[in-house]
Amino acid sequence: MLISLGGSSVDLTHVLFGSILAINSTALLLIAGISTLIVLTLAVVFRALVVECLDPLFLRGQSRRSGWVHSVFLGLLVLNLTAGFQTLGTLMAVGLMMLPATSARFWSKRLEGLIGIAIVLAMVASTGGLLLSFHLDIPSGPSIILLAGFGYLFSALFGRYHSLAAKLRRKTTPLTVEHGT
Repeated sequence: MLISLGGSSVDLTHVLFGSILAINSTALLLIAGISTLIVLTLAVVFRALVVECLDPLFLRGQSRRSGWVHSVFLGLLVLNLTAGFQTLGTLMAVGLMMLPATSARFWSKRLEGLIGIAIVLAMVASTGGLLLSFHLDIPSGPSIILLAGFGYLFSALFGRYHSLAAKLRRKTTPLTVEHGT
């Protein structure tokens, strides 16, 4: 419904696979409005949202807002996907939302680090995918997701935490035992 309210007359293949280079000014304004609303809402409910994600029972015990915070989170998720549907399509929007976040898990254990790394990875995949699309004359949405997928694969192999390389380092590092005197 939100896509049709934006005045877009995009065919089914663009809805499924996206066309980031063919969005019109109305869709761009819709995306900018949704993005602004999401950022402002996150600024207001960030702490409660973090507590909801990490320990919902604690939030439920401290406040009656736990159901409200969860509903706000789901609403932001739907708005985010709607904005992504306009540019990347339904199949690609979920990939760009999930791949940088899961890739960041291999590089940091702290929330601030996860957020920052995920943002950087998404920006690199988006910019690099658009450049790849331009120079190789391939579709932009799949090239963005392809780079995000390569970022995930690289992170899963060589990341600092829980990656294949980290597991191999842990196995090959000899245990040091201190002897008491």
